Amino acid sequence: MSLLKLEKVEVHYGGIRAVKGIDLTVEKGELVCLIGANGAGKTTTLRAITGLAHATGRIEYEGEQIAGKKSHEIARLGLALVPEGRGVFPQLTIDENLAMGAYMRRDAPAVAHDVERVFSLFPRLKERRGQTAGTMSGGEQQMLAIGRALMSRPRLLLLDEPSMGLAPIMVEKIFEVIRLIAAEGVTMLLVEQNAKLALEASHRAYVLESGLVTISGEASKLLGDPQVRSAYLGE
Repeated sequence: MSLLKLEKVEVHYGGIRAVKGIDLTVEKGELVCLIGANGAGKTTTLRAITGLAHATGRIEYEGEQIAGKKSHEIARLGLALVPEGRGVFPQLTIDENLAMGAYMRRDAPAVAHDVERVFSLFPRLKERRGQTAGTMSGGEQQMLAIGRALMSRPRLLLLDEPSMGLAPIMVEKIFEVIRLIAAEGVTMLLVEQNAKLALEASHRAYVLESGLVTISGEASKLLGDPQVRSAYLGE
């Protein structure tokens, strides 16, 4: 049984059909990426999975239909979203943001352990743990957004454009951590405009165009696909 399975999922914004009946699966332990141009429906797909956008069709998580559930109910099932634009709490410190990520947990010793785990992934956050998030750079905020999501101990981590607006050296660091998290067995669905980095990091991939899945398969094979290389790798 797939951890996540989408069947004929559609999302409408008014009279606009943003996602047009897509099928998608994510198996336990996989890193799957969803690539495509701006406006292809990538973010809308993540919003549908997490209950932030109304969807029709079937969205199964561990075999249970979750389409129609409220976003906080879905989060309690073990899904965590790192949203586009990071979405950190700007007036709260790094420590306080991480605590918000663990707000549903009651295992204080394990929470403290996971804070140290986040700091081992992102040493810069530990150096500045008392700093308010709104005063941090974009790259530091992205680190914090990922760290906050990890504090919920997600069984499925959804990442929406983690490299957006970041300097190349920071993009490399973020993807290094994504690979480390994947190696630890955390299942991930990654939406990313940097198709090359996404495909190099992933097990499988889906290409979304105008709300439709047009190509899917092993990420390594898509890296060599002439259509993908021409449209998304600048070749």
